[in-house]
Amino acid sequence: MKMSIGAMIQTMSEGLGRTCAIFGLTLLFSLPLGLIFALLRKSRFAPVRMVMRVFISVLRGTPLMLQLLAVTYGPVYLFDMSISRNKLVPIIIGFALNYAAYFAEIYRGGIESMPVGQYEAAAVLGYSRFQTFMRIILPQVVKRILPSVTNEVITLVKDTSMAFTVAYQEMFTIGKQIASTTTSFMPFVIAGVFYYIFNSLVAFVMSLFEKRLSYYR
Repeated sequence: MKMSIGAMIQTMSEGLGRTCAIFGLTLLFSLPLGLIFALLRKSRFAPVRMVMRVFISVLRGTPLMLQLLAVTYGPVYLFDMSISRNKLVPIIIGFALNYAAYFAEIYRGGIESMPVGQYEAAAVLGYSRFQTFMRIILPQVVKRILPSVTNEVITLVKDTSMAFTVAYQEMFTIGKQIASTTTSFMPFVIAGVFYYIFNSLVAFVMSLFEKRLSYYR
């Protein structure tokens, strides 16, 4: 079966919206969740710290593909129940938890890099711990960790293709189907161009944020 390049692009573009949905929803949930994980990881209570340390270690130490399979099909095999009929829900849960674990370590590194003197100065000025973190520490942490966050965001663009593991019809999955029916490598080339353009846009937007936060220059 032959298919023109235009037809391939049109068919694959139908899955681009699903790819963008995975990307956007994962960032929406994983960025704040990563901060929560980081704060729990630094909790004063040893049991909480230990649980979060193991939890983050497991998420970072096992393949994203395996985590997607576990979230999507695990409840079916273990409890004879499904999270949702819409596969996007377990996919977002799997992606959000995985990336939150990575963002948590990035946040933690940024928080721990802050000089202790800033906490002491804030205490002298009468700031509470919450006010100190939200008004003084967090804005500086965001500036410091932005390059590392950018790398993870770029990786996320490419990792959206992992949704094919649970047979979700995003762009790469559709490209594979077209390639198998047409015995052509062109769908993979088109997918590569899509991902490159997507990543270029992400890198451009993140560079604007970095310039905006370079207030010392």
